[in-house]
Amino acid sequence: MLDIALIGTGGMVPLHNRYLTSMAARLNGSMLLIDCGEGTQVTLKQLGWGFKNLDYICITHFHADHVSGLPGLLLTIGNSGRTEPLTIVGFIGIRNVVNHLRIIAPELPFEVKFIELPPVEKTVALGDYNLSVLPLDHRIYCFGYAININRAGKFDAERAKQQEIPIKFWSKLQNGETIKDNHKKYTPDMVLGPARKGIKVAYITDTRPVNTIPRFISGADLFICEGLYGDDEKKDKAKEHMHMVFSEAADLANRGGVKELWLTHYSPAMTDPENYIDVAKNIFPNTKLGYDRLATTILFVNDL
Repeated sequence: MLDIALIGTGGMVPLHNRYLTSMAARLNGSMLLIDCGEGTQVTLKQLGWGFKNLDYICITHFHADHVSGLPGLLLTIGNSGRTEPLTIVGFIGIRNVVNHLRIIAPELPFEVKFIELPPVEKTVALGDYNLSVLPLDHRIYCFGYAININRAGKFDAERAKQQEIPIKFWSKLQNGETIKDNHKKYTPDMVLGPARKGIKVAYITDTRPVNTIPRFISGADLFICEGLYGDDEKKDKAKEHMHMVFSEAADLANRGGVKELWLTHYSPAMTDPENYIDVAKNIFPNTKLGYDRLATTILFVNDL
């Protein structure tokens, strides 16, 4: 199962009840964060998921409302007792951005590693997280991310018995390991059925709608998308700033065939997003207004 939480849902300027946009995922005791604006560590503390197990931070782009919370968060992670390396993912230049921010947080008890990505679609393995990356259309280079949790096929004990595979190797094969025993070699495909449906969560913010998004988010269990403004009358203003309105996010969700849409990254001028929810629901009914620390647990589909 995969836990998902919106850490903050505001864009550009934090409000007293709305921190800047960020999202957290939790899987098998490991946490992944997307974006880290000012105040991220405050609302993450309120969520109660802790800091020590935060293994990965993925940055969509280098605007301040998405990165300015990094120095404080890194210090807090260090104070939590973490000594294992932490990996930060982002566009080419993320190392320089973080290292400049770390002028005020120079000493950490853990190593910070970097994965710098070119502006092309690709997939990055981050432990149990398979992260898909999509270039978007913003004022500067910006990435959309999709978290994919793959699930292996079901273990077939009868096949293992028929092939006389020792029982002591079954659990390792089930976990994807290849076993060499004297002159024999046992591989997971010998005992596992077809891959089962996994979990997919897509996260898109700070962009105009682009034609690659519906394919990128296709079939997602949860699609988290920006809606800077709720009213379609603000569409020209959204275009000017390279953002989206509620109806555009809902249209993408509809075209992508996702299960659920959460809206986020609201303009600080829009203090009442609930007044515009029907704009999105009329296009994609299973839409929910995101709010700080909204959380859910996504389960694997039960075996038939």
